[in-house]
Amino acid sequence: MTNLDEIRWGQIGCGDVTEKKSGPAFEKVPHSRRVIVLGRNPERVRSYASRHGIPAATTDVRAVLEHPEVNAIYIATPPDSHLQYTRLAAAAGKAVYVEKPMARSVAECEEMVAVCRQAGVPLLVGYYRRAMAKFVRVKQLLDAGAIGRPLQVALRLRCAPRPEDYNRQSPPWRVVPAIAGPGGYFMDVAPHQLDLLDYFLGPVSRASGVAANVSGLYAADDSVTGHITFAGGVTGAGAWCFVTDPTAVCDETEIAGDAGLIRYSTFDDSPVRLVTRDRTEEFAHPFTFHVQQPMIENVVAALRGEAAPLSTGDSALNTNRVLAWLLGGG
Repeated sequence: MTNLDEIRWGQIGCGDVTEKKSGPAFEKVPHSRRVIVLGRNPERVRSYASRHGIPAATTDVRAVLEHPEVNAIYIATPPDSHLQYTRLAAAAGKAVYVEKPMARSVAECEEMVAVCRQAGVPLLVGYYRRAMAKFVRVKQLLDAGAIGRPLQVALRLRCAPRPEDYNRQSPPWRVVPAIAGPGGYFMDVAPHQLDLLDYFLGPVSRASGVAANVSGLYAADDSVTGHITFAGGVTGAGAWCFVTDPTAVCDETEIAGDAGLIRYSTFDDSPVRLVTRDRTEEFAHPFTFHVQQPMIENVVAALRGEAAPLSTGDSALNTNRVLAWLLGGG
């Protein structure tokens, strides 16, 4: 991967995701610190830097890329700029850690992988659930044969509209296709579920789906149904809807095997449930305060040459392919 000593980050973007989920973890992980942060609004980025103890703040991306201490870039902007900033970081010879989804399309992801490979810099992606204790437990159970041979997967995610979804004049960026891609909230949350399944069961080799805008609240699709097949033969089906009544809200993934069942939610820290013929067992793993911290620990270790990376450009590219297939793409 690489063999940096201390990872000195230039952070691009200072939105909500970085306030608690990720940002503070860069200082909590040994051999890691942020030295400069980029934002569009001068006052906001200066306030962010002051609150987080980051020495420098800027609105000029060149100041980040040319900072003498920076050797890695954390890209925490909406997906429409991921490719642009990855190009710039790779050209500057900096390692890249980019938020998920990796980009808006398969083509953008492919270019990100290509430019980083050509420049000889690592490309890591923030599918941080791979490193969280709850999902490490699921992986361990599967690898230990707790449910025998996995056979089938079922995914269900239903969410009620958020108040901001009704703002037709200024909708959330996640439901603006030009910014987030064609799938709206599906592009934001389903990647976590699909990437975990890729990690648990091997890569998805084939998928198909149908996407629709059933509510008309915003321009992006709000409902998706589809089928997936894994390279190892496991099959699955998924259904996502982001405009249901609150009484229909659901977050559940089931992995059925020839000797049992694993059931878990992706977006809360309710226990993982293992059901076999002779027992039912639950495994509780409360989420850490900074949920990306376990992944950032892995990223730092990988950049220091101490561990294999859990989430790379190649694995994240495959997740984007599956998203495209499920949205009705070829």
